[in-house]
Amino acid sequence: MSHHPEIHDNDQNDVVVSSRVRLARNLAGFPFVNRADPAQCREIVAMVKSMELAPGTEATWIDMTDASMTDRHILLERHLVSRQFISADGPRGVAITRDRTLSIMVNEEDHLRIQVLLPGSQLRDAWNQVNEVDRQLERTAEIAVHPRWGYLTACPTNVGTAIRFSIMAHLPALRMTNEVERLRRAANNLHLAVRGFYGEGSESSGDFYQISNQLTLGLSEEELLTTFADTVVPKVVGYERLAREMLLERNRILLEDRVHRAVGILGSARLLSIAEAMKQLSRLRLGISLGIVDVISLEDVQRLFLEIQPAHLRVAFGAGAAAEPVAEDMDDEWIRECRATQVRGRILGSS
Repeated sequence: MSHHPEIHDNDQNDVVVSSRVRLARNLAGFPFVNRADPAQCREIVAMVKSMELAPGTEATWIDMTDASMTDRHILLERHLVSRQFISADGPRGVAITRDRTLSIMVNEEDHLRIQVLLPGSQLRDAWNQVNEVDRQLERTAEIAVHPRWGYLTACPTNVGTAIRFSIMAHLPALRMTNEVERLRRAANNLHLAVRGFYGEGSESSGDFYQISNQLTLGLSEEELLTTFADTVVPKVVGYERLAREMLLERNRILLEDRVHRAVGILGSARLLSIAEAMKQLSRLRLGISLGIVDVISLEDVQRLFLEIQPAHLRVAFGAGAAAEPVAEDMDDEWIRECRATQVRGRILGSS
């Protein structure tokens, strides 16, 4: 089947896991973060902490210099901050709304990185929310803007609108049919970036890919949004759905076997590494989307992708900040046992 009807936002959630809109902004009169001294960075933090966000929007402030390594990793696992941000030095922090849809990183690469992250395919809603915060910011602070080049940013690739529209896409069928590289080439021609589960510099995990615009100069925010939401996203969804149909038509028994094996492993394993859990949950998510199995809901399997991350497991199973995770210790045997227990509890309804 080669024809796909027009795909609307709310019909894309079998492929589009989340939608993100991110703005980079810098305060006029201050050097970029990589050139600012600690006193200037502290002043930027103080200014942002005192600002009102959008009307009715309340946020919790987290000082990253005081946050435990576990807490930092939880923020990373929830995609509220970047990997670079949790390991950086100097005065910095993040403001996060109670529903965890809005986060503002202060003193990452730019003075402010404003992000709205929503589940499923909700790019326009995310844009409306981030735009409201940006308008409020410009009422209360002077932002570094050039009459010709637009918003000034630490990295030249963000100059102009300084906006990134992105989706987290679940593309297991494209991966199984070896079509991901073709998608990468097509994305490159369309000035799109295709990255891994945690964005820049990360690998794909669980067949999740972050797809975002690279052009920020010469087009308005609305033009960039329209192209991305109405052309790019439906194409990505269409490619993945076509690959799923091909798998069902050409080798349904193999696909069903992989899905049911995933259910078996997830429902009975006593130790699960992060890599195996992500792989088997990806197959389970595909099976649920195609109606092959219905052991849990799509929402529950999506929740599991977060719950199996190392820092979340440390908190859920009682280690918390007491046992500070280090890189080589983030997926030790105890964590693998906790992960298997957590997954079995979801799959079987009890641990």
